[in-house]
Amino acid sequence: MEVTRMTAPTVTVFISSSLNSFRSEKRYSRSLTIAEFKCKLELVVGSPASCMQLELYGADDKFYCKLDQEDALLGSYPVDDGCRIHVIDHSGARLGEYEDVSKVEKYEISQEAYDQKQGTVRSFLKRSKLGRYNEEERAQQEAEAAQRLIEEKALASTISVGSRCEVRMPGQSPRRGTVMYVGLTDFKPGYWIGVRYDEPLGKNDGSVNGKRYFECQAKYGAFVKPSVVTVGDFPEEDYGLDEM
Repeated sequence: MEVTRMTAPTVTVFISSSLNSFRSEKRYSRSLTIAEFKCKLELVVGSPASCMQLELYGADDKFYCKLDQEDALLGSYPVDDGCRIHVIDHSGARLGEYEDVSKVEKYEISQEAYDQKQGTVRSFLKRSKLGRYNEEERAQQEAEAAQRLIEEKALASTISVGSRCEVRMPGQSPRRGTVMYVGLTDFKPGYWIGVRYDEPLGKNDGSVNGKRYFECQAKYGAFVKPSVVTVGDFPEEDYGLDEM
């Protein structure tokens, strides 16, 4: 019985180069001539096709042969999936020369010149009065933020440290505790109320980002907005957390 070996029309190989320290995995048609193959390798390794010498290595990195017949087909050589084709550059370039982007001349433009150019993102934002170039919208946002701060300050002034309170957050059951802190914080703008819950229903121990605002056990502390805090006669409740 005669057995015929079927060869795939394409082959997946690794490409290495004397100019680069990395390898690329690529797929090529076996019907390419070596001359055509070199032209495709120009985009991979950066060497001119006329300055390339190709060597074929097996999957075990054992040297097989040179690919030195320009009109021969790639598939006429013992190239299989997993093989490596090494490109030796004879153009005079140095190892890593095409990898160091610090040597690439960069286009730079001054802020003044960029402001004068048309068709840029900045010119579009200015023309459309969007983002930080919309003075009316920015002024409105600043006014709204200032108004919110005034309202929060007024609410916070009615809440005293040491008061019993109940916190009602949207989508959560009411939580009772003691007010431990009232005022501004470093972690977020606006006025905040620091609460020590009666049970471990919080998120911290009275400190945020390394700064302590009050003392309590871990998971008993929380910071909430004044609008969700009600001060009054709220004795401790049995949440049943100690039940087995």
